[in-house]
Amino acid sequence: MYNPKSHCADEFINHEEILATLAYADEHKNDMELIDSILKKAEPQVRDNGLFCQGLSHREASVLLACEDPAVLERIYDLAERIKKAFYGNRIVMFAPLYLSNYCINGCVYCPYHLKNKTIPRKKLSQEEIRKEVIALQDMGHKRLALETGEDPINCPIEYVLESIKTIYSIQHKNGAIRRVNVNIAATTVENYRKLKEAGIGTYILFQETYHKESYLQLHPTGPKHDYNYHTEAMDRAMEGGIDDVGLGVLFGLELYRYEFAGLLMHAEHLEATFGVGPHTISVPRLKKADDINPDDFDNGISDETFAKLCALIRISVPYTGMIISTRESQAVREKVIRLGVSQISGASRTSVGGYAEEDRPTDTEQFDVSDQRTLDEVVRWLMEMDYIPSFCTACYREGRTGDRFMQLCKSGQIQNCCHPNALMTLKEFLMDYATEETKAVGEKMIKEQLAHIPRERTREICEERLQLIEQGIRDFRF
Repeated sequence: MYNPKSHCADEFINHEEILATLAYADEHKNDMELIDSILKKAEPQVRDNGLFCQGLSHREASVLLACEDPAVLERIYDLAERIKKAFYGNRIVMFAPLYLSNYCINGCVYCPYHLKNKTIPRKKLSQEEIRKEVIALQDMGHKRLALETGEDPINCPIEYVLESIKTIYSIQHKNGAIRRVNVNIAATTVENYRKLKEAGIGTYILFQETYHKESYLQLHPTGPKHDYNYHTEAMDRAMEGGIDDVGLGVLFGLELYRYEFAGLLMHAEHLEATFGVGPHTISVPRLKKADDINPDDFDNGISDETFAKLCALIRISVPYTGMIISTRESQAVREKVIRLGVSQISGASRTSVGGYAEEDRPTDTEQFDVSDQRTLDEVVRWLMEMDYIPSFCTACYREGRTGDRFMQLCKSGQIQNCCHPNALMTLKEFLMDYATEETKAVGEKMIKEQLAHIPRERTREICEERLQLIEQGIRDFRF
C-alpha cells in the first residue's frame, strides 16, 4: 500500500502507485485543460511580500512528462527558467568530487568498481595523499568537495572516512581552504550518520541508481548494496542521525526514465511528509562509458532532449531543491540545463583516485568518462560570459542554515540578501587568488554590474566594503 509517511521503502516508493501514475499520465497526456491547470498550479505566486511555489505531485509532473505537445514543452521550459531565476537568481555553485578509494565489495553491473573487475587498479589514498589532492584542488580555487568511495568495510571503514574529513578541513594552503565537505558513501547505520554529522559534513548524498525494485536487484546481484530496502531507506536513517541536508539522485539509463522520475519525486515527497523538509539537492547523472562498462549494454538511455525536459520538470516539481549536474555531461548539455534549473555544477573534475595531484589526467582508475574536461578557470569564465555568477559560497552550512532553516530562507525570498552577496565575495576571492588575467577582467566587470542586484541597500554597502578588504588580502567574509 502506498504511504508517503511510512519508513518502509516498499510503501513510500510503491510499485503499484508508480504503475498507476504512469497509466494516469498516458490517459491524460493530451488533456490540455488538465495540463493547463497543472502548469498554472506550478506558477510562482506572490504571498506575504514574497514569491511562493507549490511544486507538483509525482502524478501531476508525470502527466507533463508524458505530454509530447511542442507548445507545452515550451511552457515547461519557460516556467522552469522563471522559477530558477526567482529562487536561485543567476548563481551557480561550484564543487569538485574527490575519490578516496575504489575498493568495493558490491557487484553493481554498471559500475567499474564492481568486485569482479580485475582490470582496474585498486587504490586507497593515504592521509598524506589526501593532503596532496586537497592542495591541488585548493590551488584551482575549489572550496567545496564531494567525497566519493566504493563500499568496503575492510579497506574503507567509516573511521577512514572520518579521518579523511578531518584531514581535509585541517589543510590551509596559501589562501586556500575547503569550507564544505559533502559525502557520497554507501548506505550505513544511524550511528555512523551521527558520526558524519559530528565530523561537520555538509550534505549526505546517495544515488538510488534505480527505484524499480526488480531491476535494482538484478543490477546489484551481490554485496550489501543488493538490499534494496536498506539502501532506499538510507535517507531516513541519515535524518534520524541528525543530517538534515540530504541529496537524492537516480542514474538515468538503467531503467525506463518515466518510472525513475515518478520514484524520484515520490522519495522527495516522502522526506517532506516524514521530516518536514525535502531533499537539499537532486542529482541527474546519466550512464556513461567506463572501464569494462559499455552504456550500449543498457537499453534505457535517454536523448539530450528528454534529459533537458526531465531537468526542467524536476525544477518545476521541487522548486526549492538544488539541482546538480556533473562533468559526465558535455559543455553543450550543461549549458542548456543550467538555464532550466540546475544550480550546482562540478568543474575540472577527475573521477580517478589520486587524479588531481597528477599533472596529466589519469584514466586507469576513473569511475566514468568525463565529457567536460575544461579547467576550473575556463568553466568559471564560460559561466560569466553567459551571465551566471560562479559561486564558491559555503555560508549557509557554516551559519547553520541547513534543512528546514535553509528552505525557509529560500521560500521567503531572503536568499537574495545572503546568497547573492556571498557569491560575489567568493567570486572575488577566486579572481584575486586563482584566475587568469582574461577571467579576472570578465569577473571584475560582472561583480560591478551585479552589486546593483542586491535588494537591501545596507547589505550592498557592506558587500562593497568587504570586496575592498578582499583586495587587501583578507578572506572568508559571509552573510
